[in-house]
Amino acid sequence: MTRQTTTNTQTTDFHNERPRCKQTKHSTMTVLITNDHGICPVNIDFIEKQADQILADLDSSDNELSILFVDDSGIRQLNKEYRDKDSATDVLSFPQFDEDDEPGFTSNLLGDVVISIETAKRQAKEHHLSLEEELILLLIHGILHLLGYDHKRSASEAEAMQKKSRMLFGNLYPGTTPSDTCGY
Repeated sequence: MTRQTTTNTQTTDFHNERPRCKQTKHSTMTVLITNDHGICPVNIDFIEKQADQILADLDSSDNELSILFVDDSGIRQLNKEYRDKDSATDVLSFPQFDEDDEPGFTSNLLGDVVISIETAKRQAKEHHLSLEEELILLLIHGILHLLGYDHKRSASEAEAMQKKSRMLFGNLYPGTTPSDTCGY
């Protein structure tokens, strides 16, 4: 059964895509979430609410974000195509624009975060988190990459990114911390 709704005169299929346009006092934020896997149900409303809060905490509420949930096969294909790595991974980030873009050009398109549900399920157990908590941790990690954080540049940047990730995660889940086996 497919539920549909009309938001801003746009019909949306909740099973596949769910564009949302939220009005706040100072901005309009769009979060597009796509489920492209058959692994388990994902609470789109919950993910959207958490994404909104993460972007607000990062003073990035004016940005548009796309989130794609896939299986290991889907993320492996993207990882091979865009990073030349023939393996599944937990999260990929694809910024819409970078420092090489035309000077003076501005866009609210932050980018895309792709998360493997299969890998997230495995890692959730290792990190002593629920699946939802693991998905949010991966979403935080992906968003930080979209904003220019990169743990592979240096040890100090890796430390700063982990500290920021854990602070954002702690804002959403007070008193919950990923295990020490988690590098995020």
